[in-house]
Amino acid sequence: MAEADGHEAGRVFLREPVPSDRDEFVSLMRASRSFHRPWATAPTDDDRFAAYLADSHRPDFEAMLVCRVADGAILGFFNLSQIVRRALQSAYLGYAVGKPYAGHGYMREGLELVLRHAFTDLRLHRIEANIQPGNRASVALAKGAGFRREGFSPRYLKIGGRWRDHERWAILADDWRARVERGRAPSLADLRR
Repeated sequence: MAEADGHEAGRVFLREPVPSDRDEFVSLMRASRSFHRPWATAPTDDDRFAAYLADSHRPDFEAMLVCRVADGAILGFFNLSQIVRRALQSAYLGYAVGKPYAGHGYMREGLELVLRHAFTDLRLHRIEANIQPGNRASVALAKGAGFRREGFSPRYLKIGGRWRDHERWAILADDWRARVERGRAPSLADLRR
């Protein structure tokens, strides 16, 4: 995946992580550790980054860095994990933004690109994001992209050493396509303006 593949929007583009991203990525995630707590964990050392790179080569995992068009800076990441094929055609969505880039709309633009990639290139049917109820920014990001709340999962994921409650949010390919057709989701041309 590269920006030349159509994974670029107005201010951001998606690309796969590569070994030379280690220093910039680890530094950004370390500096954002307290910002991410207790919502998410991200690779904050060389070993965890190496594991993240290894995961990015698995057939059931898509790692995507969100980078700024103006200077190529890494702003955050999206992951599609546990990609299941056959009758399910689904994946789980995970993401985190670096603290300096939060609240600027970069992840909103990036998520539109992720959904386009998931539903057109990967031909998935369903994307699910599990979000802690108090994480207002993540809930707003998912809702703004057309995800619907499907339910509540008590003590669902262990983050920061504690089992945490999550809400299940999901979007189907058909719903995403309908949003694009109704003009509620920006097209790539709109995002490039």
